[in-house]
Amino acid sequence: MELDLDTVNDTLRDASAAEVVRWALGQGRRAIATTSMGRNAAVMLHLVSQVDASLPTIWVDTGYNLRDTYVVAERLIRDLNVNIQVYSPQMTSERRNAIMGGIPAVDEEERHQGFTQDVKLEPFARALAEFQPEIWLTGIRQEETEHRKTLDIVSVDGRGIIKVAPIFYWSEDDVENYMEQLALPTCKHYFDPTKAHDGRECGLHTHA
Repeated sequence: MELDLDTVNDTLRDASAAEVVRWALGQGRRAIATTSMGRNAAVMLHLVSQVDASLPTIWVDTGYNLRDTYVVAERLIRDLNVNIQVYSPQMTSERRNAIMGGIPAVDEEERHQGFTQDVKLEPFARALAEFQPEIWLTGIRQEETEHRKTLDIVSVDGRGIIKVAPIFYWSEDDVENYMEQLALPTCKHYFDPTKAHDGRECGLHTHA
């Protein structure tokens, strides 16, 4: 699937997020969405549900989410009726903690990379192998990391998958306002052990 990215991005720059979702799904290609079930994940879940609730939405559950995250996730899945496909690591978090000493620190580079591969990248690779998407709807935003500042609403990753980010240019206030207007629930407590802190990439968007 060949796209003139400059032209497409120019065209979509002033489109609403829902229009971007419709554009992506209107390409007639195999598509998925992804969610972290993190804070304000409901924005993308709601946008997708309004256009095509049957779209496979991949959630890589590392097994290290907090109780609040799981409770809100179940509520979102129920209320928005989205087609969540959960992929988990091959080893449970309890077993990993017992034999490997838990989550390695970010500065333990080799161990942390191995940990990230096992609990997030490998499960996501399984999802890609199963669904073989040509289009990937994602909730990434430009202001979140240095890497994301190099992207645009539509980009192509190293695997050739067309990555479409409907809320790419939204600010934090835009996200909060959308959540408030629609009374969407969010988890107050969220922790991604593969990122450890804001501004880091886990590799899902840079690994290809």
